[in-house]
Amino acid sequence: MGVIVRAVLIGMLVVIAGTIPRNLIFAANLRYYATVPWAVPLTAVYLWLFWRYLNGGGPPTSTAEERRMSLRANRVSCRVWAWALLAGALGIVALVLALRVANRMVVLPPQQLPDLARVPKLTVLSLLLMAAPVAGIVEEGAFRGYMQGPIERRYGLAVAILITGTMFAVAHLDFTLILWPYYVAVAAIYGTVTYLTESILPAMVLHTSGNIYSNIDLWLHGQAEWQASSGPTALIWTTGADTSFWIWSGTLLIVAAAMAWAYFKLARAAQKWSGQKLTPRAV
Repeated sequence: MGVIVRAVLIGMLVVIAGTIPRNLIFAANLRYYATVPWAVPLTAVYLWLFWRYLNGGGPPTSTAEERRMSLRANRVSCRVWAWALLAGALGIVALVLALRVANRMVVLPPQQLPDLARVPKLTVLSLLLMAAPVAGIVEEGAFRGYMQGPIERRYGLAVAILITGTMFAVAHLDFTLILWPYYVAVAAIYGTVTYLTESILPAMVLHTSGNIYSNIDLWLHGQAEWQASSGPTALIWTTGADTSFWIWSGTLLIVAAAMAWAYFKLARAAQKWSGQKLTPRAV
């Protein structure tokens, strides 16, 4: 249990250190000179320094190698990159479809933006777009790097996914039982990609892309369509399973099958890449 406790504590500290400064900078931008998205370049500089430190840069030098190894930002081949992005993208699509199906079976909590009517649209959009790479870099470094790595090596991938998924929910201050499977599913998508590739880099790209989509969707509609329930009258337990419900369910099964195939191909490509790295080059 010591491995789990240490990994969770360090991972959560990484999340706090990467997220709180961003939140303070964004809040200041919304309050002072909101017509100019000056928080974007300032956050970018902090994010670069933060990434550099996690990857072994800066003092103390005694922990540099440990930090680099914990982050797991390892290089992968172009073929592994392609399969990782395809598998992860199909996983994200499957998750969105699963939420749409679940939205007809249970009442999911709505996700809404705060009232930003008085803030210029350019500033709101700029901050939402900047929030995506912050989440992708900070959360993948924390959850799939510093937290998942030690737990995965000691207790296996399944245990690591359950723990990181649960802590992912806690970090979002949204740990309701009904959304717990969603956060575990997110951890499974990114965690499996990281496990197979031995690198958080593909998961970072996937996480950032997924957040760009969800943030823009949230901005355009005022709430995330795939989380906001249409109300009790739309639940299949009261209206019955209509054509729309079966279409979404069938599409989910097709995408899930494609996702499983892509993860299988990723595993094969990653195994081959790992073998090539271990094979000495001829002089």
